[in-house]
Amino acid sequence: MADISAPILFEEIVDFLASGPDSAAIIAFQPSETLKQRLSYLLERNRQEMLSSEERAELDEFTRMNHFMNMLKIRARQKLARV
Repeated sequence: MADISAPILFEEIVDFLASGPDSAAIIAFQPSETLKQRLSYLLERNRQEMLSSEERAELDEFTRMNHFMNMLKIRARQKLARV
């Protein structure tokens, strides 16, 4: 499988945020099915201890972007709770 997901993941998130989503939309955000499948592939390769260095970097980027979106979703939930 080609290493295309890290830039696509970043672009998906940037495009989503540039659209000006409200808190509910931020909470509901999910990556595309293509990215979900790629992540599943990388996680399976990781479980099998078969990741290449490029795949490891890609999985690390998924982890960073996931952490970023989780923090954003927490803030969005806090904002909704104050309303």
